[in-house]
Amino acid sequence: MDIILVGYGAMNQRVAHLATYRGHNIVGIVTPAEREHPYPAFQIEDDLPQADVMIDFSHPDLSLPMIKKNTGIPLVVATTGQKEEIISALADISTTTPVFFSANMSYGVHVLTEIIKYSVPLLKNFDIELTEKHHRKKVDAPSGTLVKLYDAIKEIKKNSYPVYDRHEKHTPRDDDEIGISVIRGGSIVGEHEVLFAGEEETIQIIHRAQSKDIFANGSLDVAEKLIHQQSGFYTFDNL
Repeated sequence: MDIILVGYGAMNQRVAHLATYRGHNIVGIVTPAEREHPYPAFQIEDDLPQADVMIDFSHPDLSLPMIKKNTGIPLVVATTGQKEEIISALADISTTTPVFFSANMSYGVHVLTEIIKYSVPLLKNFDIELTEKHHRKKVDAPSGTLVKLYDAIKEIKKNSYPVYDRHEKHTPRDDDEIGISVIRGGSIVGEHEVLFAGEEETIQIIHRAQSKDIFANGSLDVAEKLIHQQSGFYTFDNL
């Protein structure tokens, strides 16, 4: 499988390493940064080499123009931030190109989302708090994964709304609040917790990423399947 990487930050560097280990080839990277790269580097406006798939772990400023360029190459997008704009842009090109989007490329996180969808109706009288932890260099907050978890809850609890800051509130919480907390520090790869708090009992569901390789390998697993699909918009739900 010949791969073009969109962006060459920490995540796509892991993708490149693991792709080579798995027998794939990196034929180029798309990056605005003007520095030495171990692979042929291209700008958004350049003609790109032939490839079987593109994998994008970058930033919306790079992802959105790259999606809109519509190269016709199957595209795996794992960029976080500006989720609605990215989904809309991918939907536009999905009529002619197979595209995949997930804010988190861990299959375990996908399963976590399904567990939450199952749990919320069973625990309808429980308060819900969401907490995410990441390394100190992560820019967006809350994480795309936590937004994904909140969206899964919102599908079921239609009247719920997020509460990000309670320090100026002087009233008890109400039934529709979903508390959202963000922690940044050190080299935490990623941790997401859903807390269901009821009367005299709590249930915690936690996913801990122990290495960035789970996201890199997840993107390669998806890419290997996506290149054999018809044009369309794919997620973990339908791939």
